[in-house]
Amino acid sequence: MMRVRATAATAALLLAALTACGGNDTGSASASKTKSPAGKSKKVDCTGQTLDQAEWMEHCAEDADGDAGTGAKSTGLKFGESYTWPDGLKVSVVEARRFTDFNEDLLESPEPGGTDFRVTLKLENGSKEPVALDDLSLIVEGATNGGEASFTMFENGSQPLEGRLAPGVKAAKNADHVLETKYGKKIVVTVQRNSENFDLDFPEFNGGITG
Repeated sequence: MMRVRATAATAALLLAALTACGGNDTGSASASKTKSPAGKSKKVDCTGQTLDQAEWMEHCAEDADGDAGTGAKSTGLKFGESYTWPDGLKVSVVEARRFTDFNEDLLESPEPGGTDFRVTLKLENGSKEPVALDDLSLIVEGATNGGEASFTMFENGSQPLEGRLAPGVKAAKNADHVLETKYGKKIVVTVQRNSENFDLDFPEFNGGITG
């Protein structure tokens, strides 16, 4: 009889434990259904001009479209990849190509001991406001053994960073430079942007001068 009573008591305890466990799971499942996902309860206008970079990274980075590096990192980008600033302006360095189409009427000619080249940018204004393109500028540095390219401007085919880019509009612009040949053809192009936001990142694109 003692064995039977012990077995029955054990079964009763086991049943109570299972019932309690099942009740807790149901409560957890119910709580998880009613709990709002972290970070998603706040609605954010990802194209807003007043949105700071920290908020954009928290609420908008996962939904941003584009190539690798868009809005997520500003260094180590390759030519052809893109970067998006918090206000929605997207920039990509398409290529850096050796320039040879000199305008002789303007006395243009190759720079002795240097490599003349043109950097082409692709821009897209994803914001709701016009963007001043003359707020953008480039720094081009040699990526092999140093050196910084000097800025110049060639007439033929020039599309300088001037004027404004309207919301939703894409454009191709370029900037001309000369790098001493001793520094090679591998370069880093940094796209600077004049802004009151001192925390604004300047994306860096790595590639080579072709042609």
